[in-house]
Amino acid sequence: MSSNGKSNGGDRSSKSNESDRFTHLDSSGAARMVDVAGKPITARTAEASGRVRVSEQVVALLRGSGVPKGDALAVARIAGIQGAKRTSELIPLCHPIGIASVSVDLEVADDAVEIRARVKTADRTGVEMEALTAVTVAGLALIDMVKAVDPAAVLSEVRVESKTGGLSGDWTR
Repeated sequence: MSSNGKSNGGDRSSKSNESDRFTHLDSSGAARMVDVAGKPITARTAEASGRVRVSEQVVALLRGSGVPKGDALAVARIAGIQGAKRTSELIPLCHPIGIASVSVDLEVADDAVEIRARVKTADRTGVEMEALTAVTVAGLALIDMVKAVDPAAVLSEVRVESKTGGLSGDWTR
């Protein structure tokens, strides 16, 4: 716990009282959009990953003739890219930013489809939320494509893997 009684996220080190505050809350605790006007424009990237656990039958279909609705992996890839581009419309306090590129890769494993997204920008704020949204929307689209065959498919383990750029610098899980 920090000195203000709020958790600082477990074993993360605390630099100061300022870094312990949630940046999207003002001094009275009300939600606010962070002012990034004074921040420099820098190159930034973020990678996120997740997985959709699926049945053996879905794995066989994805590796073979495909699922009944069509090319599930292509649909998921495009959905993920579109999701990254629309992040500021979905997450209330995210800034709309200029996305330079989005890649969404899906790999069929023995019990899941592994999803990885990479987003790049040159802007005043990072693209972690865009990478997370890309993975999540790709996973949801994949579930929609396979649910007739596997209604138990589940999206899990969505997380940021790395980020570069900005004042806080580079970070890797």
